[in-house]
Amino acid sequence: QVQLTESEGGSVQTGGSMRLSCTVSNHPYSTVCITWFRQAPGKEREGVAAIGGDDSTFTIASVKGRFSVSRGTDRYTAHLDMNNLQPEDTAMYFCAFSGRVLNIMNIPPVNLFEAWGQGTQVTVSS
Repeated sequence: QVQLTESEGGSVQTGGSMRLSCTVSNHPYSTVCITWFRQAPGKEREGVAAIGGDDSTFTIASVKGRFSVSRGTDRYTAHLDMNNLQPEDTAMYFCAFSGRVLNIMNIPPVNLFEAWGQGTQVTVSS
């Protein structure tokens, strides 16, 4: 079955940086869309950034200029590079994949995702 392996998060100070990585395995697709979501305590889950099968990317307004998503060494790994982290970025971060999304113009609908990573905590302290 499809499996997503997500790197560990951790704790950083305000203004710091962190890279999260997500690798998709056991899938039939030649390329995949990988999207990062996050959920903070008391808040709904929100999409943060996505990379499409054609390597198009999208980030939400609140992280533009600070976060970027990119393809890894292989076609089935994506990196979320988070810079100038702020306390409001503190959340559980999840990656999700779809083999059905080629061009990214927004965070894809949740029902298009076929598998999810387990999530990792990112904590930004003042």
